[in-house]
Order: sequence, then structure tokens, then C-alpha cells
Amino acid sequence: MSDQLLSGVRVIESSLLGPGHVATFFADMGADVIKVESPAGDYIRQMTWPIIEGVSLLHLHTHRGKRSITLDLKTERGVELYKELVATADVVVEAMRPGALAKLGLGYEDLKAVNPKIVFATLSGYGATGPYKDMPSHGIAYDTWSGIVQPVVDDEGFTRIPPNMPNVGINVGPMLGAVAILAGVIKARETGEGCQMEMAQSDAAAYMDWYRIESERAYLRPEDEVTGNPADNYERRPAGLAGMWEGVRYQAYEASDGHVLFMASEQAFWKNFCDGVGRPDLFETWPGSKYADHARGNTELQAELRDIFRTRTCTEWLAFGDEFNTPIAPFNTPANIGDDPQFQARMGFYPIDAVGCEQLPLPVFVDGDPLPVPTMAPTVGEHTDDVMADVLGLDATRITELREGGAFG
Repeated sequence: MSDQLLSGVRVIESSLLGPGHVATFFADMGADVIKVESPAGDYIRQMTWPIIEGVSLLHLHTHRGKRSITLDLKTERGVELYKELVATADVVVEAMRPGALAKLGLGYEDLKAVNPKIVFATLSGYGATGPYKDMPSHGIAYDTWSGIVQPVVDDEGFTRIPPNMPNVGINVGPMLGAVAILAGVIKARETGEGCQMEMAQSDAAAYMDWYRIESERAYLRPEDEVTGNPADNYERRPAGLAGMWEGVRYQAYEASDGHVLFMASEQAFWKNFCDGVGRPDLFETWPGSKYADHARGNTELQAELRDIFRTRTCTEWLAFGDEFNTPIAPFNTPANIGDDPQFQARMGFYPIDAVGCEQLPLPVFVDGDPLPVPTMAPTVGEHTDDVMADVLGLDATRITELREGGAFG
């Protein structure tokens, strides 16, 4: 559609596996993303699980809305065609080890000579500098490196990756990369000068956990300089969610059919709750501080709340929170989030017939409307002829000559 947010933006993507997601945000918003693959194709199509009708979910999601062409970049003509594509583009994405394109004569300086406005963005595991820069890695390596994921020991004494943890680095890295790339495109269009940038999925994982990391650094300073919250008598709490363990007014509670998260740490919310359940005595006994008061360690109050929350269903508690202006949230799982009415009202799933499986949309609404449904993730080289024709203006005869000459592999 010509009226999408990024219509008129073109991205040339050279990627392997998940980091290619950095360009998916552009495709979802209407950019023309052309994934350049080797003749063998990106093996992302066979990676991880589930495999849906022979193709991985990872590929179906990561490369939806994109076009795929094959070029043999070991040939002179393949390299020339890549440069011709770059001449029409705004962005080149190198979502693999830094320097991979430079080894083929397609580094930033090579491409800048073709298109001075090009934004050349590299997204890799550990980045282009530092002692880990050449180490092979993928998946949750960036989450273990950043401290987000810690090993657990099973009942038989085997050390294992913990279950039920989201992948942070491989998802946040592309997200932060997309923001940076878009800033580069804006600058290039204003100044006529492109730039080279690089991001690491490991850095992104650490950045996402900034609150815990920065808290730990702050706690290295003397206790008379860095304290806890006044509501805790200035006693330091453990960083992040670990500091929530002893919370009472901000805590998980069992309802009659599941669990809810109670978040009445502000005094006004706490009073609303007490009035709503007909227990003003709780507020009179434990009014708490105006802000950030979790009633930490107050097990007497916690027992009272435990009994109160068991009297209603999760749905009833959510309705209560809405009626009495009290923050209460459900505990969903990846398996049942699709049944949540808030999810259904705003997100839902892209349909199977459009993208190969149920997929989450990019959660952006423009003038109240969701973004258009993207196209199915491509097969290897599915759009080679189309791109040669509509982007480079080559006729069928010339395309055949290039194919016979081995430019496409």
C-alpha cells in the first residue's frame, strides 16, 4: 500500500537467522524489504520449533512482508547487482557477523561510493569490538551473558536452562536496531549523508535489564549515599523483582480460579481497595506511605489479603479494579493470552492463510486502525525476477542471461 508509514523506504537485507527481525519492523510498516540470500538460502527455515508445514515459525514470522532474491556474491556480476540494488535503497542491513559483507567487497565504504545516503547497519551477537566479537553465538547466549537467565538444577542433579523465560537479546536487539536505523534514515534524508552503525544483541539484553544492573552499581556506593525507599525506612531492597518478594500491597494473590497481581502501593489506590471490599479498618490500621509502600514484610496484612482475594474469581477482581480504581492485573501464559479479552480487542493474530500460521501483529495503530496484514514469508529467491524487473528495470531477456551466467546461483 502506498500510504503505509514507511512506503518509499527500501531496505536491502543480508541476514542469517533471528537478527533479520531488525528489518521486519520496516516490512510491517510498509517498507520494501529485499532479503538477499545465497543460492542455498538462509537456514532459518529449518531452525527451532515448531515446524509448520515444513517451514519454521522463526522464518514465517521473521521474514513476513519481505521479498527474497538470490545472488551469488562470489561472482562479479552478483556483487554488481547487489550494488545496483543499494543505489536504489535507504538501508543495508548486515544481520550477521560484522564484516561479512566487507569481505565480499560490499562493506560500508564500498556501498557509500554507490549511494552516499545509505545507512549501513550491522546487528550481530557481541558487536564489532571487544574480546567476544568473533565468538559464534545465538539464541539465549545474550541473556546468560547479561545476567537475565541463570541455570537451574533439576531433580536428578543435571544443570539446565530454566523454563518459561522469554528471549530478550534476540528480540530487543532488532527492536533497538530498528529505532537507530530509522533515525539514520531521517538524518540521511535531511543531510544527504548516510552513516554506518552497529548494534549487538548482547548489549541490547543488558540495556533491557538496565534497572537491575544500574541498581547493583548504585549499591556499590556507601549506604549513606544510596539508600532504599523512605517507605521501607530507607533499607535497601534487592535489585529488581527480587526486591518484590516481601511485598504485600504489591504482590501476587490467589483468586478462587487462578491468580491476580495486586498493585496498591500508592496510598490512594490502597484506600480505594479497602473501601471497595468493605474493609476500611485495614486502611485505618495500616494506612502506609503516600507512594511506593508495599507494606513489606507485613505478614499479618498479607494473611488478611490472602483470604480476601480467595473470595472472587480473576474476572471479578479485574472488574473490581476497574470499578474502584485499583490496579489489579491477570496472570496469563503464552498458551492462554489469546483468550484474554484485552488481547482480543487490540491484537489478535494474523490469519493462517495470510502468513502461514497465527502470528502476532506489530502493535501499532495509525489513526485508530491496525497495520495491514503482511505477505507470507518468501521461499528462497521467490522474487528474484520481480525485483530485477521492477527495481532494476531489467527485461526478461537480460534476467535470463544473468540466470544462465550464474549471477543468481
